[in-house]
Amino acid sequence: MDRGWRSGTQTGCCRSAGAGTIDQLLRTHVLPTLGEYKLQQLNAADIDALYLTLEGKIAPSTARSTHNVLGACLGTAVRTRKLAINPLLFITKAPARAEGDHGIALDDQELKILVQGFGGHPLFMLVSVAAFTGCRRGELLALRWSDLDAHEKTLRIERAVEQTDKHGLRFKGPKKERHKQTIKVDDDLIALLLSEREKHLRLVAGVADGVSVDLSLIKLPKDALIFPDPEALLSGKLTLPRSPVSVTKIFDRKAARIGFPDLRLHDLRGTHETLLLDRGVPVHVVAARCGHDPATLLQNYAKRTRKADTSAAGAISSISKGILGT
Repeated sequence: MDRGWRSGTQTGCCRSAGAGTIDQLLRTHVLPTLGEYKLQQLNAADIDALYLTLEGKIAPSTARSTHNVLGACLGTAVRTRKLAINPLLFITKAPARAEGDHGIALDDQELKILVQGFGGHPLFMLVSVAAFTGCRRGELLALRWSDLDAHEKTLRIERAVEQTDKHGLRFKGPKKERHKQTIKVDDDLIALLLSEREKHLRLVAGVADGVSVDLSLIKLPKDALIFPDPEALLSGKLTLPRSPVSVTKIFDRKAARIGFPDLRLHDLRGTHETLLLDRGVPVHVVAARCGHDPATLLQNYAKRTRKADTSAAGAISSISKGILGT
């Protein structure tokens, strides 16, 4: 591939997005189809063919982001005179502007089927915590046992795991201060977490299940993770994070077998928010719990469910009966 691609990525594109994100979009979605072309050979028909191959394979928002990144790179090539004309100006059809993929919100029964369907599966604990806390994937994988206060029944969310090309897996702080919060968790989830912590304590101590021992004498490492890398866990290493990409792939396969082929792990966050709002929990409370802007939360909620509108219609009906005399 001509150096113009790299030049475009390093200059024009980096102003609007992180370099890691740009590189990933280009490598994953553009280079497999256009990577053998020299920059000056690229034409609109080639880009049309690229978008045709991506159609239906990636989310509309990702397709649009890929289009934007490609456009920025080619635009930079024109400005630096590596290209005379931007071929993107002559394509037949650009990926549609995505309104936003707000995902699926499960109802009570569907959530029960999903969580119980993961029973006995290695991701059961992670799915349970995701469903009943609303944590993002990166936040889940960065949770430490020191973040859990079983007595106060709280879970502290202060960091996330991200996967980068340059540094691999690493921990990062929240993008916004509201993403850092301490949330209340219910008794059943506390019991599940404590059961999982006992397993980790036994692994560290080298004590088999069923053997009576005072686990209060065992100490976990300061940065011990609730969901560490599985292979590292078997050897008693609790501080190595798990791959977010791997978790998503495993979740997708299992969810599809249970009967939810279109469900994403991130949809458990939307489900959590939706179920709380459906039960009348105030918007500002749900927003604070999940680190959301209240307005954005409402917009997403309105696109996930019609229950809110049905409830509003019922409330208006009860009011109108006394006014309209019906």
